[in-house]
Amino acid sequence: MFASRFRIVTLDGLTGGAGVRGAHILWAPAFVLSLSTINDTSDAASRLNRNVRLLGVAAAVRLLGAAMVYPFLSLYLKNVVDLGYAEIGALLVLVAVLPLAVSPFGGLITDRAGRRRVFLAGLSGEATSVFLVAVSMRYELVAGVLFGGTMAGVAGSIAQPAIQAYVADMTDVKERTMAYTWVRIGFNVGFTLGVAAGGVLIGFVGYPDTALVTTGILVGGVVFILVMLDPSPYDAARSKGSVLAEAPRLASRPGSLRASLRILAADRTFLVLCFASIFSGLLYGNWGTTFILYSNTILLVPTGILGLALALNGVIVIFGQMPTTRMMTGRKHTYSAVLAVVLMGASFVALGGISLVAGGALVAVFTFVVLLTVGENLGAIPSMTLASNVAPATEVGNYNGVFGMFNGIGSSISPLLGGLVLAYVANPLAEWLILAIPCIPAILLFQWAGRRIPLAANTV
Repeated sequence: MFASRFRIVTLDGLTGGAGVRGAHILWAPAFVLSLSTINDTSDAASRLNRNVRLLGVAAAVRLLGAAMVYPFLSLYLKNVVDLGYAEIGALLVLVAVLPLAVSPFGGLITDRAGRRRVFLAGLSGEATSVFLVAVSMRYELVAGVLFGGTMAGVAGSIAQPAIQAYVADMTDVKERTMAYTWVRIGFNVGFTLGVAAGGVLIGFVGYPDTALVTTGILVGGVVFILVMLDPSPYDAARSKGSVLAEAPRLASRPGSLRASLRILAADRTFLVLCFASIFSGLLYGNWGTTFILYSNTILLVPTGILGLALALNGVIVIFGQMPTTRMMTGRKHTYSAVLAVVLMGASFVALGGISLVAGGALVAVFTFVVLLTVGENLGAIPSMTLASNVAPATEVGNYNGVFGMFNGIGSSISPLLGGLVLAYVANPLAEWLILAIPCIPAILLFQWAGRRIPLAANTV
């Protein structure tokens, strides 16, 4: 919904870097600090399954690498390849088409082949694809960059439903929001350090070498998961051909593919929720491309300062996600989603309005980041949890895959829409007001779904 997951070669479907041991030295202090904060303030966090905690660490490693390059990819296409705004948007949409088509199948495969096996295969595919991106950048092969990005997106689309389902298997409904929050915090520890390092590294060593660092870190993340994470109860039950006593909710194996599709088609409320996520994705997708292009090429904010602004996003998540989750506990997931959309719309208006003030570029950029990230923290709660909560026990991967596809449709279209707006609309406030229009249908659809989702599934 709001957690963009590499639909358009942006950030979280990819990872990497060289020198895994050095990477541990970089991210460990901030990660330990954030986790100790959680332990001091939340009894629920201290009871999380060991594997969920380790998955949060793996997420930190993964995003440490990914965020070094992919938030800046649109700048590579603009400043190195010298493409126009509309052309960049169109290319990123094309790159996203195949990953979008694959996403539902990733969920279906997850329910049939097992969680751990699928996400290990997907993350290994990401590492290989990012290496192709790095080599293509080295030899200025734009087609290779785009192909590698597409394949990384495909791998991420296969892996992500498996990761979501793995966490769902390891938790009950009451623990699930806290578990996803933990993984998200790990994700953003890596993102924070990655964008800060990436903004500096790109300036010193360029895009290709930074992408090679990305590749190595992702390989390290795959090895970490392979060695440290256990199979989920669902995986263990499937491997034995029976249901484990400790996993009573896993009542049966999934049915045929046709049966899974029929279950989805009959769940009208879930489909409305998916359509709402298209519009929220249209909003949030501007974060990874339009905002970066606008800030660097129109407001003329240097990449180093832009990297710090992006890192601020991660810092707010690291220290703000847990308090936000606690604040929303007992309220509806869909209420949290509506608040998120409102704040994202406000961030767009603030960015456009403050940009009109002479000398207001940095204030505009950092105000946007703060407002959008607070909204992102609110939106992450339903985004991470709600599809798993409403899914039948044997269709958790299926529901997460389809939900990810719908969200990806919005976040994949947004670079094209943003590129067209930047190319043909001259007034900053008008630009961002146009881009904020999806707020309206998103709010209406979330409210409609919220009145129909069972309260137990819709409560944070």
